[in-house]
Amino acid sequence: MFLLYKINDGKGETMKLVLAEPKLLRESVTIISDLVNEATFKIDSNGMEMVAMDPANVAMVIFKLLSSSFAEYDVSKPVDISVNLANMKQILRRAGPSDMLSLGLDEKSNKLTITLKGGTTRTFSLPLISLEDKKQKVPELSFGVTVKTSSDILTQAIEDADIVGESVMFSITDQVFSIRAEGELSNANIDIADDATTKITSHDKGKVMKAKYSIEYLKKMIQGAKLCNEVMVHFNNDYPLRLDYKTTDRLMLSFILAPRVEND
Repeated sequence: MFLLYKINDGKGETMKLVLAEPKLLRESVTIISDLVNEATFKIDSNGMEMVAMDPANVAMVIFKLLSSSFAEYDVSKPVDISVNLANMKQILRRAGPSDMLSLGLDEKSNKLTITLKGGTTRTFSLPLISLEDKKQKVPELSFGVTVKTSSDILTQAIEDADIVGESVMFSITDQVFSIRAEGELSNANIDIADDATTKITSHDKGKVMKAKYSIEYLKKMIQGAKLCNEVMVHFNNDYPLRLDYKTTDRLMLSFILAPRVEND
């Protein structure tokens, strides 16, 4: 179980969160840390939320762990927690499958105390950091096509493309979602048809839609498959890509990736 509590400050303000599946936070932080070095988690009555850009300003990560995913959720006032994600990941990964993971916020020492309790009790102190109070706004994007498919199908397709190229072309033709990559001597073509597993919704029928994206970034994003069995793929012609990994009433991990433009 995962327990998040705020030490009572004498004013009767206490926050306590109990998460039955620590995997939801542990795996999310592991995935996000591959793209973002530092981040601020905003905790309020709705849940935990984080929006951040990668250092190169090529990708955005949107994370929400809803209050309904917690076995117990008690927040008296909003709290912001800014941390180094690599350090947080290292600690969370030490949690065993049967451990209770408790996380305490000590505002006096400005540290996050993470305790793993199982056969032994292990306590870690993680300093909170100061980040520029710059609110990241999720852009409003208009997509020409949406593909809902198995997370494993997308993962396998990107891994296939990675064998031959550094970038991948997404396209829609005749209700077939195609993923193509080219190298100096070889190429990979993966066609995903609209069927019982994959649903392709084209919002501009008859329009050719294709865009190229970095495989390096996509390989990090498709790790969302560890959390959700399905993925929503949204894109348009030479337009940003959005991947949504969602579990109803529990979790959302989304990525927005800028298209790759090359002068051939």
